[in-house]
Amino acid sequence: MSQTTLSYYPGCSLQGTAREYDWTARAVCEALGISLRELPDWNCCGASSAHRTDEQLSIELPARNLRIAAEQGLDVVVPCAACYNRLKTAQAHGEQADLAVWSLLEVLARREVLKRIVDQAVRPLAELPVVPYYGCLLTRPAKVLATPSGFEATDMDDVLAAIGADVRRWSDKTTCCGASFTLAETGIVQTLCGRLRDAAVEAGARAFVVACPMCLANLDTRQVGEDALPVFFFTELLAVAMGLDVAESCWPGHRTDPRALLAEYGLIQP
Repeated sequence: MSQTTLSYYPGCSLQGTAREYDWTARAVCEALGISLRELPDWNCCGASSAHRTDEQLSIELPARNLRIAAEQGLDVVVPCAACYNRLKTAQAHGEQADLAVWSLLEVLARREVLKRIVDQAVRPLAELPVVPYYGCLLTRPAKVLATPSGFEATDMDDVLAAIGADVRRWSDKTTCCGASFTLAETGIVQTLCGRLRDAAVEAGARAFVVACPMCLANLDTRQVGEDALPVFFFTELLAVAMGLDVAESCWPGHRTDPRALLAEYGLIQP
């Protein structure tokens, strides 16, 4: 990827429940000199239900977005892990296979971009101990996403390290959180999120960091008890470290309020 202007597919969640991800993704990219052009007339990619009800529809929905992106003549970047997975799946079925589709993590973890992030980190994260949580959809299926392994990822680790976080090693960075079972099988998702929290605490983390709206929603609402860890989109912490004003607008949208933790590490005013 050599372009500094990219097509941008936000997806539905970033227009609603994950709007903080959209706000901070746009602000961070602008500060780093990466211009995002939102795809005109984009549509829902079908995540996370289309592939369970109509296989053809599950390909046609993301395929339409790929065709729009191809008309723009630019690589396309996708913040949402679920949307990224669906667009890559459509490509695996032969739709616009030559178009470059990147996750936002892939774009920001490139060496030249990491150098810019380091240079612009005016408020490094004071070794805030976190675990990067990738979930399922950024790495699996490995054949579709062209990842070396379906169970290992490092891009978020690199981005978080660049802004001064204490990135903890742990065993569950790609373990499923339960995804859309959160409504139909709430108990299962609570169990899975509880296990993730326990593993994160065992690793010494004070917060989760994610790149998926569904992962944030589940971890932010399905950790049972008073010992829930805050959950951040990785772009929110980038915005904090880079001193971007947009970060201040994000915290009211979190059920597990992260402000006390951020104040403890001197990242915001108490």
